[in-house]
Amino acid sequence: MRSTFSIGLTLATAAAVLSGCAMPPAVPTAGSHLDAVQKAAVLRICTPGDYKPFSFQKADGSFEGIDVDLMAGFSSSLGAKPEWVKTTWANLLPDLAAGKCDIAVGGVSVTTDRQKRAFFSAPYMVNGKAPIARCADVAKYQSVADIDKPSTRVIFNPGGSNERFARANFKQAKLTLHGENVTIFDEILANRADVFVTESAEAITQQKLKPGLCAINPEKPLQYGEMAWMLPRDDVAFKAYVDQWLHLQQAGGDFQRVMNRWLK
Repeated sequence: MRSTFSIGLTLATAAAVLSGCAMPPAVPTAGSHLDAVQKAAVLRICTPGDYKPFSFQKADGSFEGIDVDLMAGFSSSLGAKPEWVKTTWANLLPDLAAGKCDIAVGGVSVTTDRQKRAFFSAPYMVNGKAPIARCADVAKYQSVADIDKPSTRVIFNPGGSNERFARANFKQAKLTLHGENVTIFDEILANRADVFVTESAEAITQQKLKPGLCAINPEKPLQYGEMAWMLPRDDVAFKAYVDQWLHLQQAGGDFQRVMNRWLK
């Protein structure tokens, strides 16, 4: 015996048909980047390409770094080729939100401001803010209070967490916006700036590349931070796949081998 609800639903449906009214169509579900990437066999990757050791564009136009190596393996797992989309830190999130790429990498810090407009993968590195300065001046810049003095020239690059940190924490120091992250360290060596606060991993990398510069207490950062990949917001299926791939790489040792190549 059919329930009263079933009978009522049947009668309502019949009445709608007889009256010429169609039933409301089902709302289509949006496709996932997980399916789109596999179908296209191309993974579009946004990156500024100016941030060693995560992603750096060489003179020949190719990219190298931690995220570049990881993206090679990740794209391969989807049967896709990596296609690099050069952007800037100021445009990284807008380009991802506009659909110009499927994923954004290259030393991306996890922030709540970015989280409002994008998903993040599970974080793959704890990487807080550390100052870098001329080695002779290390003792002078041990803390935010030490740096935040009128005599200190703080330099920073635009559009990312480094700019936000500098503007939020340094109220007395002289702030200088420098548009090229690649050359910002040379400004300190040339004595046109004193301090740059960036992620610990970059500070450590640059002190190896630029004799005369020293990372200041990178093991005790001025601010806690995490690095992750940025993903299109609300694409739950794609995020689940990214997180699972990262987990398996970390558990199997491949992830650490990539890290060791660039950080040791």
